[in-house]
Amino acid sequence: MPVITVDSKDLEALSGIGRQKIIDNVSMIGAEVERVEDETIDIEFFPNRPDLYSVEGVSRAMKAFFCITPGLQKYDVKPPQIEMTIQKDVKSVRPVLGCAVVRGLAFTSSSIKSLMDLQEDLHWALGRGRKKVSIGVHDMAGITGPFTYMTESPDFAFVPLDHTEKMTMAEILEKHAKGVKFAHLVKDMPRYPIIKDARGNILSFPPIINGTLTTVTQATKDLFIDVTGTSKEVYTALNIVVAALSERGGIIEAVRIIDGESGGEMILPNLAPLSQLITLEEIETHLGFKMTPEEVIQALSKMGFGAAILSESPVSFDIAVPAYRADILHKNDIIEDVAIGYGYANIPALLPKTYTAGKSHPLSVARLAACEAMTGLGYSQVMPFTLTSEKIHFENMRRPVTTDVTYVLHPISEDQTMVRTTILPGLLEILALNRHRELPQKIFEVGEVAVHQKNKQKIAAVSIHHAANFTEMSEVVDAFLRELSTDYELKESDDPAFLAGRAADIYIGDRKIGVFGEFHPGVLNAFELGYAVTGFEADMSLIF
Repeated sequence: MPVITVDSKDLEALSGIGRQKIIDNVSMIGAEVERVEDETIDIEFFPNRPDLYSVEGVSRAMKAFFCITPGLQKYDVKPPQIEMTIQKDVKSVRPVLGCAVVRGLAFTSSSIKSLMDLQEDLHWALGRGRKKVSIGVHDMAGITGPFTYMTESPDFAFVPLDHTEKMTMAEILEKHAKGVKFAHLVKDMPRYPIIKDARGNILSFPPIINGTLTTVTQATKDLFIDVTGTSKEVYTALNIVVAALSERGGIIEAVRIIDGESGGEMILPNLAPLSQLITLEEIETHLGFKMTPEEVIQALSKMGFGAAILSESPVSFDIAVPAYRADILHKNDIIEDVAIGYGYANIPALLPKTYTAGKSHPLSVARLAACEAMTGLGYSQVMPFTLTSEKIHFENMRRPVTTDVTYVLHPISEDQTMVRTTILPGLLEILALNRHRELPQKIFEVGEVAVHQKNKQKIAAVSIHHAANFTEMSEVVDAFLRELSTDYELKESDDPAFLAGRAADIYIGDRKIGVFGEFHPGVLNAFELGYAVTGFEADMSLIF
């Protein structure tokens, strides 16, 4: 989870709340204080609350929670004075654009740092490393509207941020630190996205780097903000940034965005709250205790929502959700905030109505036995993600796509589109992430997979080192199954993830329960592994 470093004096000045009171109570809004220094506080937030990734966001949340400024914060957005035109050629490259102007700012070194940190944290939380969202902030003193979002050839040159000489866009991708880091996002494009002003000055080469002309300093008064990307998270990121700057006293001004092909236009930012209807019965059913309508409204006000009673019988509420809240996707998300605003410590403790004697579930007994056997064989337990993608699960493993997959209906990332049906790909991903660690590495997992929309328990293990081979994994499988008092047979396997002739299927009676062997070089290359890897996977439900 992200850890945000905030300047404690800046936070005190912005919120009007004492440092110690913030430290003692910030956990009440779903955060955890990681470290307290003389001038800073490190606070860990959940990834679903990017609106809290800044001093301004924390200040706003704490002021609402302590009822200094409770309820929905309303933002006055001035009419647009500047236009941005999206040319047709950029739509096939990086099509989504959001813009805003914020005037009347008075920056300090700490507030500039807070803005830059928020920008980078949003690149991670919403942008998936700038792929889906990238943000540019620009001093307006040296630029002139209207602006144009377009493309240029790789040999187009300008002076990038932190440089004094012109570089072509191709050179930026090869030599500039940011260009090298994010070159993979645009290097395969025939032309690169760019934003220019009316005089041809360069604001930004998204998602790589800004031009040096618009560098933000303590003398900056007015900001132009561009957010580009490939998804609607662009608009959420824009709302988070302008709402944060409004906390600094900035005056928000809209930008008219014109489609150069169709002539259609859009006015952004749109900070109007979203409306959600919810009943008192739904809240009480989910939370498990009775609340009065007034308690619900007060709890939501402490969490920055607007709430009003819509009807008396049955009691229902019209909830106004702030435009910067990226995490409110369902009624349940609002009900969770009702509980947080009410205070978990204030929820009545009730004794259960029935009493039973507890004992270990057979599945837990089986898992424990399997884990003890593997740790005794020198393997370390890990917990990979259960969500994966067809590329990792099938293409990288050289396996055909099967029909037993459970897909995610609305995936938030192309890396998490399905629920895994096997564990081995996740273990190989962990090895890939730890290529810089010393060898040998031996890891295993006992975990759930979903096959034909039903959960199954499987165990898998992998070993990587220069001498990893079929015999090693054969001995591990033999020791593991004998430790569990399980008789088995082996038959030659044709699993394409493994080398032909160096893989075996595991049978108990006439039932195939698993497979093991040496991974094929194509699998090793797909995961960028430079040493031999062996592994096995078995169905726990069939073993026990």
